[in-house]
Order: sequence, then C-alpha cells, then structure tokens
Amino acid sequence: MKSVKAMLSGALTVAMLVTGLGATTVSLAQEDANAPAEPLSEECKAFAADPDADVGDIMRAGCKPTIGQMAALMDNPLGNVAMLFTQFDWYVKKDPASGREDMQGNYMGIAQFPKKLGENWNLINRVIWNVGSVPLDDAANNLLGATPGDGQLIPPTDGSPGLPIDTFRGRTTGFGDMMYVALFSPSETKSMGAGKFTWGVGFDVGMPTATEDILGTGKWTGGPSGLAVYMGPKWKVGGLVTHFKDFGGDSDRADVNITNLQYFLFRSLNDTFAIGMAPNIICNWEQSSGNKCTVPIGIGFVTTANIGKVPWRFGAEVHYSVIAPDDVLGTKWDFRFYAIPAAPSALFGWMN
Repeated sequence: MKSVKAMLSGALTVAMLVTGLGATTVSLAQEDANAPAEPLSEECKAFAADPDADVGDIMRAGCKPTIGQMAALMDNPLGNVAMLFTQFDWYVKKDPASGREDMQGNYMGIAQFPKKLGENWNLINRVIWNVGSVPLDDAANNLLGATPGDGQLIPPTDGSPGLPIDTFRGRTTGFGDMMYVALFSPSETKSMGAGKFTWGVGFDVGMPTATEDILGTGKWTGGPSGLAVYMGPKWKVGGLVTHFKDFGGDSDRADVNITNLQYFLFRSLNDTFAIGMAPNIICNWEQSSGNKCTVPIGIGFVTTANIGKVPWRFGAEVHYSVIAPDDVLGTKWDFRFYAIPAAPSALFGWMN
C-alpha cells in the first residue's frame, strides 16, 4: 500500500510539472456547469446535427462541439486535439524458474499535442514519462531494467547472470525513463469505404531519466515510429509501433533493441461508448528465440463524457499474454485504467 501511495503521489506531481494542460482542464471544469444554456443559432444547430463537422470550424463559428463530435475527434490518434493521458497498469509478473508471481505497477503520462506544419502536414508530439513500482530491490539493477515506452521490466539477456534465487524481494518505486515520439501526418484524412484512414511516420528518442537503475535502461535510445488507423462508422482498427535501440549511455548496462507495437481494435456501440482492446506487443530482440516476444490479447471499454465543460475519456481493459517468454521473467496479466482530458487544438493559437 505504501508503494502504491508513493507511485500515485509521484505521478500526480510529475503530471502537473510536465504540462499545463492539466491546469487548463481544471480551470475549465470549475466554470459553472449549471449556467442556463444559451439558445443555439441556426449555424450552431446545423453543426450539432452533423456528426462529421470539423471541430475547428465549429469553434471558429462561435459554436460548441457536441460530446459525440469530441469523442470522434479523440478517436483519431493523429487528430487536431491536445490530450493528457493518465494511464495506470498493474502487471502480474511471472518467473518461469520458480513459478512465483508478483505485481508490478506503472503510471504512464503522455502529453500529446499537434503542431500545424503548413497547409498539408501536422507534427504530432508525444512526451511520455513513467513512475514505476517493481517487486524487486535495486540490487537487481545489473540484470533488469524497464522499457522507456511503458515501464515493463526487461529480462536479462542470454549470457547474463541468472536472476536472484528469491526473485521477488523488496520493492523499488520512482521515476522511470522518459520518451519523446514525433509523428508527421497529413492534415486531412482519406476516405476509405464508409470510413476514414490516416497515417503518420516519425521517430522516437528515449532518455535515461530513471531515479533508480532498475526503473530504466540507463541508455539513450532512438528509432523509427509509425501509426496507421482506420476509423469506420462502427470499427476503429490500427496500431502504433515504436522501435528503440541504444546509441549512448551507461556502457555497463545491457544493450537495448526493443519493438513496442500497440494495436487497437474497438467496436462503437454509440457515439460515446465502445468495447475493444489496445494492448502492447513487446519484442526484445536481444533475447533468444523462445523469449523474444510478449503477445497479449484483451477486452475492455472506453467512454467519453463531459466533466464541467471539459471532455474526458475513461477506459479500463484486462490483457492476457497468449505468448510469453519461456525461460525469463515475463508478463502474464495486465490490468489497465486510463483517464484522458482533451481540448481541441483550435483553442491554442500556437498549435495552429
């Protein structure tokens, strides 16, 4: 309980320091939600009746987007919207050698915001930070580390000393590695069948900011990133892939060569509620063939609602690893919860 409280306290502190979006959200939410509604103009009524209306055009006309329109904007991971992801994961880690299991917690924050590059392109910026709590003390720091992407533990590579006999002993909580992802994306989505398709390509950079060795890689990392998504009337299908390989840092720490693929599959039940999954496939290419990849599947829900005048997205998922490392420490289950306040980029002049 003490470690969970420490993780939560650190997570909240970091979130407020890294981005001002949280402050903007709180300020908006404190406005009087019970104020009498103003009558809509004919133009605003027409925008409200059009689920595909551009949110920027709506706001420039002095109208307010509906919650369904904001949900559709947030469905586009490359859309013209600023979002502050607040995600908690509870991983059930299993040591195949002993059969023992224990819980690893991780808070991940993502400040995502677009920047317009001329008429045809956007730059989607994602600043990622982690606060982790692992069921090991820092004495294992030469054997293990945590991925810059989502804080999961990296098992020792082939030829390294084995894990301690008492694998899960002690607990270490603190700040993990940070990561920046840049995606260059066309400003306009393309029509595909009854839906829309968009894509982005770019790069990622990982920074060794962990407060304890076991909470990070000890390395500077970098590599290519890409995202593609189809957004249909009912289905959203796509994936975000990031690859990071070390190019500097502590020479005594293990090499980093990891691919993280977050795939997503959601079925909308109405304008603001969907069921589906968005787990992370992680492959550590430094491992032997039977220990390289963890492949989870899962189920969960996501819903969008206004708190005050601010649209928030809430979701919860459970993932089970159908493929996991045979001989090294791996993830068996992942329980995930996230909350995401959002604001259209049209509210911020510097993004346009």
